[in-house]
Amino acid sequence: MNLSFFDQFMSPHLLGIPLILISLLFPALLLPSPRNRWITNRISALQSWFIYTITKQLMTPLNKKGHKWALILSSLMIFLLSINLLGLLPYTFTPTTQLSMNLALAFPLWLATLLTGLRNQPSASLGHLLPEGTPTPLIPALIMIETTSLLIPPLALGVRLTANLTAGHLLIQLISTATAVLFSIMPAISILTACVLLLLTILEVAVAMIQAYVFVLLLSLYLQENI
Repeated sequence: MNLSFFDQFMSPHLLGIPLILISLLFPALLLPSPRNRWITNRISALQSWFIYTITKQLMTPLNKKGHKWALILSSLMIFLLSINLLGLLPYTFTPTTQLSMNLALAFPLWLATLLTGLRNQPSASLGHLLPEGTPTPLIPALIMIETTSLLIPPLALGVRLTANLTAGHLLIQLISTATAVLFSIMPAISILTACVLLLLTILEVAVAMIQAYVFVLLLSLYLQENI
């Protein structure tokens, strides 16, 4: 029973084909197809308003150099938001519960912001590795420590997203299992746990949206530091 709780985080396969690829591509099918007109229906209008709001929120702290990242960050936000919300549906798989995938998203984008800083302001970027006035014997140790600390942000991005979504899915499965087991034994307690399950599901919807926003927001903050 304990092992079955974690089966939902295993990447499903069909005829040897990993279905995680379908999970990653499916959100694109939900987006309205482009037409000749700018806005064709209410869904397109809502989508345009949402993208505009997200882009404005992310680009406001950045200068004009950082506005080149608007398409990447807004697309990543919509991608993560769609996957997180679709993963809450029954009998679905959430790719963002995989630490390997989250690190594969976080590390290249963080590295791109770091390389942007090295290109635009190399002296300031390299100056963080060695504070001014450091005693000579401590220079090698400080350089190693600061270099190691540079690798923490992408790791924190991936672990944060994975841990929050995994914990939420586990809680939902645990409470739903308790609701089903208690229904024939103690119906009153089962109804109470069902109400808790409903509230937890609403909370997980909020967590799915917040974690997608936090992931992209932190990337924009790292970009702000390097431009």
